[in-house]
Amino acid sequence: MLVDLLLAIAHHLLIFALLAVLVMEMMILRPEMSAAAVLRVGRIDSVYGVLAGLILIVGFGRVFFGIKGSAFYLGNPVFWAKIAAFAAVGLLSIPPTIRMIGWRRQAASNPGFVPTVAEVQNVKRFMHMEGFVFILIPIFAALMARGYGN
Repeated sequence: MLVDLLLAIAHHLLIFALLAVLVMEMMILRPEMSAAAVLRVGRIDSVYGVLAGLILIVGFGRVFFGIKGSAFYLGNPVFWAKIAAFAAVGLLSIPPTIRMIGWRRQAASNPGFVPTVAEVQNVKRFMHMEGFVFILIPIFAALMARGYGN
C-alpha cells in the first residue's frame, strides 16, 4: 500500500512539474529573446524530456506495482486513451525540441543569434497544441478513477 501511495504521489508531482516546465518554455519563448534566453529555453526543454521519461516509468510502475493491478489498467480503453494523449503530447514536442537544439547550437557559436519571428511562432503553435492535448490526460485519469472503461 505504501508503494502505491508513493508512486501515486510521484506520478502526480511529475505531471504538475511537466506542465509547469511547458508553461515556463512558452513564457520564455519570444521573438526578441536573447541568445542567453535561447540557451535557457533549450536547457528547460531538456528537463521537459527527462520529466516525460520519469512520468512513463512511474506511471507504468503504478500499473504493475499499484493496488489496482495491471488488469484494471491494461483492459481499460480509457487508460489507452490516456496513453494515446500522452504519446500525442510527446509527438507534438518533437518539432519544438528539434528547433531548440538547432537554436542552441547557433546561439552557442553566435552570441548575437536571435530566432526568426516565424520560427518562434511555429514552435509556440506546437506548444499550444501540446497544452491542449495535455488537458485530456487528467480528464482520462479522472474518468478511469471513477470506473469508466471497466
